[in-house]
Amino acid sequence: MSAQPASTGPRRDRAASALLRATGSLSTAATARMESDLPWFRELPAEHRSWVGLIVQAGIKGFVDWYSHTGEPVPAGSDLAAAVFGAAPRALTGVISLQQTVELVKLSLTVVEHNIDDIIDPVDAPDVHAAVLRYAREVAFATAEVYARAAELRGAWDARLEALVVDSVLRGEADEAVMSRASALGWSAHGDVAVVLGRAPARRTETDVFAEVRRVARAAGMDALCATQGERLVVVLGGVSDASRAAGSVADLFGEGPVVVGPVTDGLEHAHVSARAGMSAYRAAGGWPDAPRPVRSDELLPERVLAGDGHARRHLVDEVYVPLLHARSALIETLSAYLANGSALEATGRALFVHPNTVRYRLKQVTELTHLDPGDPRDAFALRIALVLGRQSGRNDTL
Repeated sequence: MSAQPASTGPRRDRAASALLRATGSLSTAATARMESDLPWFRELPAEHRSWVGLIVQAGIKGFVDWYSHTGEPVPAGSDLAAAVFGAAPRALTGVISLQQTVELVKLSLTVVEHNIDDIIDPVDAPDVHAAVLRYAREVAFATAEVYARAAELRGAWDARLEALVVDSVLRGEADEAVMSRASALGWSAHGDVAVVLGRAPARRTETDVFAEVRRVARAAGMDALCATQGERLVVVLGGVSDASRAAGSVADLFGEGPVVVGPVTDGLEHAHVSARAGMSAYRAAGGWPDAPRPVRSDELLPERVLAGDGHARRHLVDEVYVPLLHARSALIETLSAYLANGSALEATGRALFVHPNTVRYRLKQVTELTHLDPGDPRDAFALRIALVLGRQSGRNDTL
């Protein structure tokens, strides 16, 4: 409960009348002190200084009006906020910070307190000083409420806007309007982009997770946009040089299960390519229980093909099978024999009537062309599926 005025009667009436007569001079004195003591106030545009002046006048007038009404409690919360800050537009909370507003209110009340002894009878001064302290306390709470409410509204709006931007990026609709919205959220639009997907963490609020992702991304020199889609957390990272390293910096902020990163793409307007590959890989990731965390979408090409991803199918045919087909027929023949003979060099050599070193040399050429090592079980799995898909595609007739 707000405290009641300490005294009533003729003495309070006399002090209140003196304060009312001095309201204009107190406001002028407070404005002069702001000009001399607050450098940030001098740097504000004239319109903003006018808004601040309205707040100062409203604060001093509010105190005088309250003191003049004997026996009434100090207005609290939203009532006091409306009385003091209602004269200025809500946009002012984006012009001056909470700390600056506290300085402003403190200076205004200090001016009032310092001038009390010159305005009213010395007998009435102790009561007025005590009243200033009570009023200042309530103004401090009202100030905090104004900024907390503005921050809450701004945070909620930013969250909706960010979800809209991420959704547009995933659907390949990153036009100029989306880019402008992303810029308003702090996206600097520099460097390449990669999309990271995983399960949203349990028992953590969306706001908390997003803030932590942005903090970690900034520390790594990257931008970040976040959104949750059902149980899935989607993070769009900008300024990416290496997809695995970028995803690794935020992987621990996801929930349990696989964390997948799509390929690096050129800018936010092409991020849907990374998102498409990443979402396909995330859906298929259950097929590789021992996958690293994070795992690149192209490391899950076999699982994506088996799950019906046409893009993954074309990738294995165009980027793996066709290069082998155009290089020399012996490479496909050797690779097929190597896989059919349990990845044994000697057995493959006997099957092809060539020396094992020849087999080794040809397999090295396979690795150079496809960036897949036939001696690695995972790469061998991808190569085996690429051979099957290539033969099904009918591309053999180019031999």
